[in-house]
Amino acid sequence: MSVLVGKKAPSFKAGAITKGGVVTSDFSLDQFVGKQHVVFFFYPKDFTFVCPTELHAFQEKLAEFEARNCAVVACSTDTEESHWGWLQMEKNAGGIKGITYPIVADVSKTISDAYGVLAGEYTYDEEGNLTATGPMIAYRGLFLIDKNGVVMHQVVNNFPLGRSVDEALRMVDALQFFEENGEVCPANWTKGSEGMKADHEGVATYLANH
Repeated sequence: MSVLVGKKAPSFKAGAITKGGVVTSDFSLDQFVGKQHVVFFFYPKDFTFVCPTELHAFQEKLAEFEARNCAVVACSTDTEESHWGWLQMEKNAGGIKGITYPIVADVSKTISDAYGVLAGEYTYDEEGNLTATGPMIAYRGLFLIDKNGVVMHQVVNNFPLGRSVDEALRMVDALQFFEENGEVCPANWTKGSEGMKADHEGVATYLANH
């Protein structure tokens, strides 16, 4: 599993469902570069149990992310058709109807692999047949990407462990506070708290390049 913090977020083009039901064939995070921060999160599978709780939790806080000029984008290895079908199901039936942010279809599994969250490995046998070990679906990875397309924060959970959307929002606040003030954020920092001045070469270099 790779650590992408401090590196450019892997670029991709893939199918996606946007606006709660619009099929898009060439969705890319590149559209946000220079314009918005992005919270890009992976979940294992459609039509499961923990996953819809996370997707709905992000939807419930979507206005708060948008108020911070931060896009929210989800991704799994399911198809666009699977995403679309799940979006038709009511929440009380285990569906995700009402989700409006984009859901990427990583059918080839190359996006999950590039972000280091693909569970399982694959090899080819002597006859050239692909043999997979593991489920070949995405762990619960989350990546906070700045306006320059650089990953500033990442967290990866195993399948049973749902994430905190409030923590993702806190990290957006911390990043934007640092960008606006040049001060770093101590442990348990929350919006409205004081930062800390830091005379550090890495901070100076970051500010000079952004």
